[in-house]
Amino acid sequence: MTAGSLPGFLPPPRALGRIALAVALVVAGLVLVLTIGVNRDDEEPPPAEPSVEAPRPEPWAAAPTPAPAAPEDRLDASDQAELDAWAEQMATRTRVPARALAAYGRAEMWMRTAAPECRLSWGTLAAIGRVESQHGRLGGAEVSANGVISPPIVGPPLDGAPGVREIPDTDGGRLDGDTRWDRAVGPMQFLPATWARWSARASRDGAPPDPQNIDDAALTAARYLCASGGDLGSPDGWWTAVLTYNQSVGYAQDVFLAAETYATGQ
Repeated sequence: MTAGSLPGFLPPPRALGRIALAVALVVAGLVLVLTIGVNRDDEEPPPAEPSVEAPRPEPWAAAPTPAPAAPEDRLDASDQAELDAWAEQMATRTRVPARALAAYGRAEMWMRTAAPECRLSWGTLAAIGRVESQHGRLGGAEVSANGVISPPIVGPPLDGAPGVREIPDTDGGRLDGDTRWDRAVGPMQFLPATWARWSARASRDGAPPDPQNIDDAALTAARYLCASGGDLGSPDGWWTAVLTYNQSVGYAQDVFLAAETYATGQ
Protein backbone atom coordinates (compact mmCIF):
# COMPACT_ATOMS: atom_id res chain seq x y z
CA MET A 1 0.00 0.00 0.00
CA THR A 2 1.07 3.58 -0.38
CA ALA A 3 1.38 6.27 2.20
CA GLY A 4 -1.67 7.82 0.62
CA SER A 5 -3.98 4.86 0.67
CA LEU A 6 -4.96 5.40 4.32
CA PRO A 7 -5.63 1.65 4.71
CA GLY A 8 -6.22 2.08 8.42
CA PHE A 9 -9.56 3.72 7.77
CA LEU A 10 -12.81 2.19 6.56
CA PRO A 11 -13.27 1.95 2.78
CA PRO A 12 -15.33 4.78 1.28
CA PRO A 13 -19.06 3.96 1.16
CA ARG A 14 -20.09 2.52 -2.17
CA ALA A 15 -23.01 4.93 -2.17
CA LEU A 16 -20.57 7.74 -2.94
CA GLY A 17 -20.34 6.22 -6.38
CA ARG A 18 -17.63 6.14 -8.97
CA ILE A 19 -17.65 9.90 -9.60
CA ALA A 20 -17.04 10.87 -5.98
CA LEU A 21 -14.27 8.31 -5.61
CA ALA A 22 -12.62 9.49 -8.81
CA VAL A 23 -12.65 13.09 -7.55
CA ALA A 24 -11.09 11.99 -4.27
CA LEU A 25 -8.42 10.03 -6.10
CA VAL A 26 -7.49 13.00 -8.24
CA VAL A 27 -7.04 15.16 -5.15
CA ALA A 28 -5.13 12.50 -3.27
CA GLY A 29 -3.08 11.52 -6.27
CA LEU A 30 -1.65 15.01 -6.69
CA VAL A 31 0.25 14.55 -3.44
CA LEU A 32 0.18 10.88 -2.53
CA VAL A 33 1.92 9.08 -5.34
CA LEU A 34 4.96 7.56 -3.62
CA THR A 35 4.72 3.83 -2.86
CA ILE A 36 6.12 2.29 0.28
CA GLY A 37 9.38 0.70 -0.78
CA VAL A 38 8.12 -0.68 -4.10
CA ASN A 39 8.07 0.32 -7.73
CA ARG A 40 11.24 2.26 -7.03
CA ASP A 41 13.67 3.15 -9.78
CA ASP A 42 16.43 1.20 -8.01
CA GLU A 43 14.35 -1.97 -7.64
CA GLU A 44 13.91 -3.84 -10.89
CA PRO A 45 11.30 -6.64 -11.10
CA PRO A 46 12.79 -10.14 -10.96
CA PRO A 47 13.98 -10.94 -14.49
CA ALA A 48 12.35 -14.38 -14.37
CA GLU A 49 8.85 -12.90 -14.27
CA PRO A 50 6.86 -11.81 -17.31
CA SER A 51 7.19 -8.11 -18.05
CA VAL A 52 4.26 -5.78 -17.49
CA GLU A 53 4.07 -3.40 -20.42
CA ALA A 54 1.74 -0.93 -22.15
CA PRO A 55 -0.91 -0.33 -23.31
CA ARG A 56 -2.24 0.99 -20.04
CA PRO A 57 -5.83 -0.09 -19.24
CA GLU A 58 -8.54 2.53 -19.12
CA PRO A 59 -9.71 2.96 -15.51
CA TRP A 60 -13.15 1.50 -14.75
CA ALA A 61 -13.54 0.07 -18.26
CA ALA A 62 -12.96 -3.60 -17.42
CA ALA A 63 -11.78 -6.00 -14.75
CA PRO A 64 -8.74 -8.21 -15.39
CA THR A 65 -9.29 -11.70 -16.79
CA PRO A 66 -9.68 -14.16 -13.89
CA ALA A 67 -6.64 -16.39 -13.45
CA PRO A 68 -7.09 -20.18 -13.64
CA ALA A 69 -8.94 -21.11 -10.48
CA ALA A 70 -7.15 -22.43 -7.42
CA PRO A 71 -8.26 -25.88 -6.21
CA GLU A 72 -11.64 -26.35 -4.57
CA ASP A 73 -11.65 -25.54 -0.87
CA ARG A 74 -12.89 -28.58 1.03
CA LEU A 75 -11.69 -27.34 4.44
CA ASP A 76 -9.56 -30.44 4.74
CA ALA A 77 -5.89 -30.35 5.77
CA SER A 78 -5.15 -33.17 3.33
CA ASP A 79 -5.84 -30.74 0.49
CA GLN A 80 -2.50 -29.01 1.16
CA ALA A 81 -0.87 -31.45 -1.24
CA GLU A 82 -3.34 -30.49 -3.95
CA LEU A 83 -2.71 -26.79 -3.33
CA ASP A 84 1.06 -27.30 -3.46
CA ALA A 85 0.81 -29.26 -6.72
CA TRP A 86 -1.36 -26.51 -8.22
CA ALA A 87 1.14 -23.86 -7.08
CA GLU A 88 4.03 -25.70 -8.71
CA GLN A 89 2.07 -25.92 -11.96
CA MET A 90 1.19 -22.21 -11.88
CA ALA A 91 4.79 -21.32 -11.01
CA THR A 92 5.93 -22.90 -14.27
CA ARG A 93 3.24 -20.99 -16.14
CA THR A 94 3.68 -17.59 -14.45
CA ARG A 95 7.22 -17.74 -13.01
CA VAL A 96 5.88 -16.54 -9.67
CA PRO A 97 7.47 -18.46 -6.76
CA ALA A 98 5.37 -21.50 -5.86
CA ARG A 99 5.40 -20.66 -2.15
CA ALA A 100 3.85 -17.26 -2.86
CA LEU A 101 1.33 -18.79 -5.25
CA ALA A 102 0.19 -21.21 -2.55
CA ALA A 103 -0.59 -18.20 -0.34
CA TYR A 104 -2.50 -16.37 -3.06
CA GLY A 105 -4.35 -19.52 -4.09
CA ARG A 106 -5.37 -20.39 -0.52
CA ALA A 107 -6.75 -16.87 -0.03
CA GLU A 108 -8.87 -17.22 -3.18
CA MET A 109 -10.10 -20.64 -2.02
CA TRP A 110 -11.18 -19.39 1.38
CA MET A 111 -12.89 -16.28 0.05
CA ARG A 112 -15.09 -18.48 -2.15
CA THR A 113 -16.72 -19.63 1.08
CA ALA A 114 -16.39 -16.45 3.15
CA ALA A 115 -17.51 -14.04 0.41
CA PRO A 116 -18.59 -15.89 -2.76
CA GLU A 117 -20.11 -12.71 -4.17
CA CYS A 118 -16.63 -11.13 -4.20
CA ARG A 119 -15.34 -13.29 -7.09
CA LEU A 120 -11.75 -12.56 -6.10
CA SER A 121 -9.09 -14.11 -8.34
CA TRP A 122 -5.69 -15.02 -6.95
CA GLY A 123 -4.27 -13.20 -9.98
CA THR A 124 -5.18 -9.87 -8.39
CA LEU A 125 -3.51 -10.85 -5.12
CA ALA A 126 -0.41 -11.98 -6.99
CA ALA A 127 -0.35 -8.71 -8.92
CA ILE A 128 -0.51 -6.68 -5.71
CA GLY A 129 2.17 -8.91 -4.18
CA ARG A 130 4.41 -8.28 -7.16
CA VAL A 131 3.97 -4.50 -7.13
CA GLU A 132 4.26 -4.18 -3.36
CA SER A 133 7.17 -6.49 -2.57
CA GLN A 134 8.13 -8.70 -5.52
CA HIS A 135 6.25 -11.55 -3.80
CA GLY A 136 8.10 -11.07 -0.52
CA ARG A 137 11.56 -10.72 -2.08
CA LEU A 138 12.01 -6.95 -1.86
CA GLY A 139 15.49 -5.89 -0.81
CA GLY A 140 16.82 -9.45 -0.81
CA ALA A 141 14.16 -10.85 1.53
CA GLU A 142 13.16 -14.50 1.23
CA VAL A 143 9.99 -16.47 1.92
CA SER A 144 10.60 -19.47 4.15
CA ALA A 145 8.77 -22.77 3.88
CA ASN A 146 6.39 -21.72 6.66
CA GLY A 147 5.61 -18.46 4.83
CA VAL A 148 7.55 -16.08 7.06
CA ILE A 149 9.48 -13.28 5.33
CA SER A 150 13.14 -12.90 6.35
CA PRO A 151 14.39 -10.31 6.91
CA PRO A 152 11.07 -8.56 7.62
CA ILE A 153 9.86 -6.04 5.04
CA VAL A 154 9.21 -2.64 6.62
CA GLY A 155 8.57 0.56 4.67
CA PRO A 156 9.97 4.02 5.41
CA PRO A 157 8.38 6.20 8.09
CA LEU A 158 5.19 8.01 7.14
CA ASP A 159 6.56 11.26 8.49
CA GLY A 160 5.14 13.82 6.08
CA ALA A 161 8.17 13.89 3.79
CA PRO A 162 7.46 15.00 0.19
CA GLY A 163 4.95 12.63 -1.41
CA VAL A 164 4.31 10.80 1.88
CA ARG A 165 1.33 11.14 4.20
CA GLU A 166 2.04 11.98 7.84
CA ILE A 167 0.69 9.16 10.01
CA PRO A 168 1.84 9.15 13.65
CA ASP A 169 2.39 5.81 15.34
CA THR A 170 -0.78 3.82 16.08
CA ASP A 171 0.56 0.58 17.55
CA GLY A 172 3.41 1.53 19.84
CA GLY A 173 5.84 0.18 17.27
CA ARG A 174 4.62 -3.40 17.80
CA LEU A 175 4.46 -4.28 14.09
CA ASP A 176 6.81 -1.80 12.47
CA GLY A 177 9.35 -1.12 15.24
CA ASP A 178 8.70 2.62 15.07
CA THR A 179 7.12 4.35 18.09
CA ARG A 180 6.95 7.75 16.39
CA TRP A 181 5.56 7.07 12.89
CA ASP A 182 3.61 4.29 11.26
CA ARG A 183 5.24 2.24 8.51
CA ALA A 184 3.79 -0.26 6.03
CA VAL A 185 4.80 -3.81 6.84
CA GLY A 186 5.03 -7.20 5.21
CA PRO A 187 4.81 -8.50 1.65
CA MET A 188 1.40 -6.88 1.07
CA GLN A 189 2.43 -3.62 2.80
CA PHE A 190 -0.23 -3.04 5.45
CA LEU A 191 -0.36 -0.15 7.87
CA PRO A 192 -0.72 -1.28 11.49
CA ALA A 193 -4.28 0.11 11.87
CA THR A 194 -5.47 -1.74 8.77
CA TRP A 195 -3.84 -4.92 9.94
CA ALA A 196 -5.58 -4.63 13.30
CA ARG A 197 -8.99 -4.42 11.59
CA TRP A 198 -8.72 -6.97 8.76
CA SER A 199 -6.02 -9.47 9.66
CA ALA A 200 -6.69 -13.21 9.74
CA ARG A 201 -4.56 -16.29 10.41
CA ALA A 202 -4.40 -18.39 7.27
CA SER A 203 -3.26 -21.58 8.98
CA ARG A 204 -6.12 -21.46 11.51
CA ASP A 205 -3.73 -22.72 14.18
CA GLY A 206 -4.81 -20.24 16.83
CA ALA A 207 -1.69 -18.09 16.63
CA PRO A 208 -2.07 -14.34 16.03
CA PRO A 209 -1.92 -13.19 12.39
CA ASP A 210 1.54 -12.08 11.28
CA PRO A 211 1.92 -9.37 8.60
CA GLN A 212 5.35 -10.82 7.77
CA ASN A 213 3.77 -14.18 6.93
CA ILE A 214 2.78 -14.32 3.27
CA ASP A 215 -0.18 -16.63 3.95
CA ASP A 216 -1.66 -14.27 6.55
CA ALA A 217 -0.86 -11.21 4.45
CA ALA A 218 -2.52 -12.61 1.32
CA LEU A 219 -5.67 -13.64 3.21
CA THR A 220 -5.85 -10.24 4.92
CA ALA A 221 -5.47 -8.47 1.57
CA ALA A 222 -8.26 -10.63 0.17
CA ARG A 223 -10.58 -9.71 3.06
CA TYR A 224 -9.79 -6.03 2.68
CA LEU A 225 -10.30 -6.01 -1.09
CA CYS A 226 -13.62 -7.84 -0.89
CA ALA A 227 -14.89 -5.50 1.82
CA SER A 228 -13.81 -2.49 -0.24
CA GLY A 229 -15.07 -3.42 -3.70
CA GLY A 230 -17.82 -5.97 -3.31
CA ASP A 231 -17.80 -7.86 -6.63
CA LEU A 232 -14.23 -7.85 -7.94
CA GLY A 233 -15.38 -9.67 -11.04
CA SER A 234 -16.98 -6.41 -12.19
CA PRO A 235 -15.09 -3.33 -13.41
CA ASP A 236 -16.61 -1.09 -10.74
CA GLY A 237 -15.86 -3.53 -7.95
CA TRP A 238 -12.31 -4.27 -9.05
CA TRP A 239 -11.22 -0.67 -9.56
CA THR A 240 -12.92 0.49 -6.36
CA ALA A 241 -11.15 -2.22 -4.35
CA VAL A 242 -7.67 -1.66 -5.79
CA LEU A 243 -7.95 2.13 -5.65
CA THR A 244 -8.98 1.83 -2.00
CA TYR A 245 -5.91 -0.32 -1.40
CA ASN A 246 -3.77 2.40 -2.98
CA GLN A 247 -5.12 5.76 -4.14
CA SER A 248 -3.16 5.93 -7.38
CA VAL A 249 -4.54 5.20 -10.84
CA GLY A 250 -1.04 4.35 -12.04
CA TYR A 251 -0.71 1.78 -9.26
CA ALA A 252 -4.06 0.23 -10.17
CA GLN A 253 -3.01 0.06 -13.81
CA ASP A 254 0.21 -1.74 -12.83
CA VAL A 255 -1.81 -4.22 -10.80
CA PHE A 256 -4.26 -4.72 -13.68
CA LEU A 257 -1.48 -5.45 -16.16
CA ALA A 258 0.24 -7.90 -13.83
CA ALA A 259 -3.05 -9.66 -13.07
CA GLU A 260 -3.78 -9.95 -16.79
CA THR A 261 -0.30 -11.38 -17.34
CA TYR A 262 -0.80 -14.05 -14.69
CA ALA A 263 -4.25 -14.92 -16.05
CA THR A 264 -3.15 -15.33 -19.66
CA GLY A 265 0.39 -16.61 -19.10
CA GLN A 266 1.77 -14.01 -21.48
